Amino acid sequence: MKSLMTWMAGMALMMGSLLTACDEVEEATKYDNWRERNEHFTDSLQALAGETYVATVEQADQIEVNKLFAIIVPAASTNEKTEYIYCKKLRAVPEGRRPLYTESVSTFYYGTLINGDRFDGNFTGYSAIDTQTLDPEVRKPLDTDSPTEFGVSQVISGWTAALQLMRTGERWMMYIPYNCAYGTSDSGSIRGYSALTFDVELVAVTQE
Repeated sequence: MKSLMTWMAGMALMMGSLLTACDEVEEATKYDNWRERNEHFTDSLQALAGETYVATVEQADQIEVNKLFAIIVPAASTNEKTEYIYCKKLRAVPEGRRPLYTESVSTFYYGTLINGDRFDGNFTGYSAIDTQTLDPEVRKPLDTDSPTEFGVSQVISGWTAALQLMRTGERWMMYIPYNCAYGTSDSGSIRGYSALTFDVELVAVTQE
């Protein structure tokens, strides 16, 4: 009887260890092949955008709602290669005001990783895995949500490039490759090589 009890206790200990190990493996594999998966996500966006590039405010105004397009992100130096971010208008407001590089803006935003996990935001918007036609009147900011203010030049380069082509009142999806976000190094809860998706509504422009 004593041997049976000892055996049962040993089996319980072993099963507990196996369950713990399984949990650890599941958590550890969440970011397996993270760089490759993020680069594949970006390549897919590039293929969908095709030759639809926006380089001027006039071209930005001509883009149709829910059409994916690419924006050239200015390089920090002449030695750097050309980088692109990808955007989609959910709402167009032709009479809205555009912010300048030296100004500040007030925005609602919702940031997710390629797997749809939220990492930041001040309302619950669309995520990276929402690929259907996106309705700006759905998942919109609530009366209890508050916008955040920051300088156009004080955010990641992908945001800076997109904001200068947006108009107040517009809502865009921004898909930002890691080279125009936080790069190859970890930044807080965001792992290196992370392509970031943002659902952004430009509320107002504040002159500095």
